[in-house]
Amino acid sequence: MCGIVGIYLKSEKFETLLGKMLSGMLINMGSRGPDSAGFAIYKKEDDEEYKYSLCINNISFEKLKNDLKNKISFSDFKENSDHVVVKSKDDPKKVLEIITSEFKEVSIVGYGKSIEIFKQVGEPKDVVKKFNLESFSGTHGIGHTRMATESAITTDGSHPYSTGEDECLVHNGSLSNHNNLRRKLKKNGINFNSENDTEVAAGYISNNLSNKKTLKETLKKGLNDLDGFYTFITGTRKGFAVLRDEIACKPAVIAETDDYVAIASEFQAMAHLPNVNSAKIFEPEPGIVYSWGY
Repeated sequence: MCGIVGIYLKSEKFETLLGKMLSGMLINMGSRGPDSAGFAIYKKEDDEEYKYSLCINNISFEKLKNDLKNKISFSDFKENSDHVVVKSKDDPKKVLEIITSEFKEVSIVGYGKSIEIFKQVGEPKDVVKKFNLESFSGTHGIGHTRMATESAITTDGSHPYSTGEDECLVHNGSLSNHNNLRRKLKKNGINFNSENDTEVAAGYISNNLSNKKTLKETLKKGLNDLDGFYTFITGTRKGFAVLRDEIACKPAVIAETDDYVAIASEFQAMAHLPNVNSAKIFEPEPGIVYSWGY
């Protein structure tokens, strides 16, 4: 049992409050996932620069900054607890290769032109406080609270998972064929940093998107290729999409107003949101892809 949450803003009205809105949702889902938590925030950014979200683990901020500046050029190097967000105009393949091969203690948790990802072990309320999520602004965001089942309680085992540019996934459920699928995706060049089944689903989505499939086509195709029970929220630079498998034993509820769309595993996660009592509230139908921003 895990908790998933997401908010997509239809207008700029609540952009400065996005982090505060998402904070309350994650904290309220703490009962579904006390082991770890994480979130992805999408912002309007300069199209010329890429951002790299890194968990620096036991390396000091200053040491990483000094060592990395000899390898790549960057315009910003922002610390947030044990994570940093690095902005650079360098080619992403170069940056990712340097970090992966020369900074093995550092975990790449996501990259892209608009996404920032933060995740860590611990109760959701503590993770929210640790990263000061309430201070974030943005256009949309997704989050996750985890109750560990099939893999260890580590940062690498936490959601969201990102295996492609400006892409991420949070998941409530379990996949039974993830080991076979992982082997196939590795042959296609997808790299994995954990044994978590959700990372495999994220890699599956990235692989299809890189092969010119649309997000909706990819998620519909996944109904045949991903065995198990799940509710997904998939984030991209444009927006996000929601899918429940056709058996739909994993709960989800959506609240939609003129200003935003919110989704969570339980309605209690959204009870604090502005004007939620006048929202259109419904459960997503099994096997149907719902998307906003496309």
